[in-house]
This record gives sequence, C-alpha cells and structure tokens, in this order.
Amino acid sequence: MHKHKEEPKISCLTFQRQEPVIKDITDKINKAEGVQEKARYAEELQKEVDILLNCQDYKKEILDCKNCHFIANLRKKTADLIIKAKKLA
Repeated sequence: MHKHKEEPKISCLTFQRQEPVIKDITDKINKAEGVQEKARYAEELQKEVDILLNCQDYKKEILDCKNCHFIANLRKKTADLIIKAKKLA
C-alpha cells in the first residue's frame, strides 16, 4: 500500500491562512504563458510572502517559525528571480 506523503504541518494561524493563497498564486505562475504574466503573479506572491516574513509573532527559537521563514524566503527568492527575468526579457 502506498501512502500519500503528507506535507509537514506548521502550527501557526498566520501560516495556515497564507499557505492556500500562496499556493494558488504559485499555481498561477506555473500555468502562466509568458514572463510578463509570470512576473505579475510573482509581484503578488512577494506581497503575500512578506506577510509571513513580517509576522509580529515570529520567535526565532520556535521550530515552526524557523520553518515558516525558511519556506517564505525560498518563495521570495523565486519571485525575485521571475521579476528579474522580466526585466531582462
């Protein structure tokens, strides 16, 4: 029997609220045709990720907070790369 691998859960209301929004925008980026359209969604992604990176409840000693910031920083870097690609196009 094959079990579906469950995504790790981060026990934080802010993360749980933002995650579906971020995943939706990420899906739009992946489906977008050109770099211009991808960049438009990437700018949206930056705003949503910034909510996590600027969280008032962030505590560096809490594992969920560390994981949230790690994931958010990766997504921000991805969005930055897409926006840079638009400028080069």
